[in-house]
Amino acid sequence: MAIIQCKHVSKSFGEKVAIQDINLEIPESKIFGLLGPNGAGKTTLIRIINRITIPNSGEVLFAGRPITQEDVRKIGYMPEERGLYRKMKVGEQAMYLAQLKGMSSRDAQRELKKWFERFGIQSWWDKKVEELSKGMAQKLQFITTVVHKPSLLILDEPFSGFDPVNVEIVRDEILRLRDEGATIVLSTHNMESVEELCDEIALINKSRLVISGNVQDIRRQYGNNNIELDYTDDNGRQTVVLPRETDGSLTLRNYLDKGVTINAYKELMPRMNDIFIKLVKGEEA
Repeated sequence: MAIIQCKHVSKSFGEKVAIQDINLEIPESKIFGLLGPNGAGKTTLIRIINRITIPNSGEVLFAGRPITQEDVRKIGYMPEERGLYRKMKVGEQAMYLAQLKGMSSRDAQRELKKWFERFGIQSWWDKKVEELSKGMAQKLQFITTVVHKPSLLILDEPFSGFDPVNVEIVRDEILRLRDEGATIVLSTHNMESVEELCDEIALINKSRLVISGNVQDIRRQYGNNNIELDYTDDNGRQTVVLPRETDGSLTLRNYLDKGVTINAYKELMPRMNDIFIKLVKGEEA
């Protein structure tokens, strides 16, 4: 079932078309990559889903019905442009944002303490936000986005500002939240994260939806159907790239018939980064 459906959604700001006739579905309990170059319309679509901006036409459905402001309480949104009150103490800031999402003071404090312990930042509670580094503030922003246990998380460039250790921590938390039933939308330019984490993606370019679907299906669609064969013969260990279809002497069957030892073989598929560049450049050509 789709937690979010966008049906013919369009939005313009004066003469500028931000998004045009967007149709897509975000499935429940999956990690969904929302991709596109800068200025493509991703942020506008995210703001429409969050009811920050109203579309000129089309509609957004949440769990099969028109989205309401009450549904927005079930969404956790971490924008790329982070917003924290620098003069507030960290604990006060976290409590304030949790209660804005409808949590009681008691529940907010209990859940925040769990998250602070999980991230190893219990000592930050009484510090001022302005004392935090960019990475530390990013951790706080992530916690305040997820603390009310939203069914839908929208994370805009969630790994920016993190060192590799903290990227791994946040990555593991995203996977854990997905496994517990949350739907996560990642808006990112990091194609490695897309391949590693995302089940499905949508690519927007120049205000229009270019492609959407399962990540592996899309990689296979843009591949050339070759396989990489790792084998051992009298000359030692060898690697060769073969077409999957029968083609004279360069077939897997012919190698098997030679009596070589097959160590491994795998389908060769293009990287998402290459597909992204190809599709965006194709749209701009």
